[in-house]
Amino acid sequence: MEKGLYLVISGPSGVGKDTVAKQLGGWISVSATSRKIRDGEEEGVNYFYHTREEMEDLIARGELLEYTKYNGEYYGTPLQPVRDHYAKGDLVIFVIEVEGAANVKKAFPEAVTVFIMPPSMEELRNRLVNRKTETAEQIEGRMNTALREIEIGKTEYDYVVVNNEIDQAVSDILKIVEDEKKRR
Repeated sequence: MEKGLYLVISGPSGVGKDTVAKQLGGWISVSATSRKIRDGEEEGVNYFYHTREEMEDLIARGELLEYTKYNGEYYGTPLQPVRDHYAKGDLVIFVIEVEGAANVKKAFPEAVTVFIMPPSMEELRNRLVNRKTETAEQIEGRMNTALREIEIGKTEYDYVVVNNEIDQAVSDILKIVEDEKKRR
């Protein structure tokens, strides 16, 4: 049976990671969290929701590929579904921030990493503003984080794809996946 491919996608908030990932045709890894479910979210779709104690048990048993604590809540990637989908030959997609991406690459050195870059910082700011989900102060924080993430993306990732237009970014990443599968 043909093994799958691990594909790690990262990039600044607002760059279109989720939109691109949904169009790639693979299985997108669903994270686990200790935070409460929000209106409109679904168990197993947005996250697997656990208590803090359950998350700590998953960590202690080594059942998370990677995890982090953010704003007092745990977030992590359950390992077994990732392995199951890879064994079936699926394209396993991680949409994850740069720290988590480094942990995935450590666990699976064969993982292909793609950093999605905005066409410009001005365009990134416009996308964040147009989402209308954050205050001006939060947007500034995201812009500062984006600068740090972009520096990491330029040097630590296998590929950099500029998301100027969604269809082209998806096409570029599908070409990378095709080339990587041939190479292996």
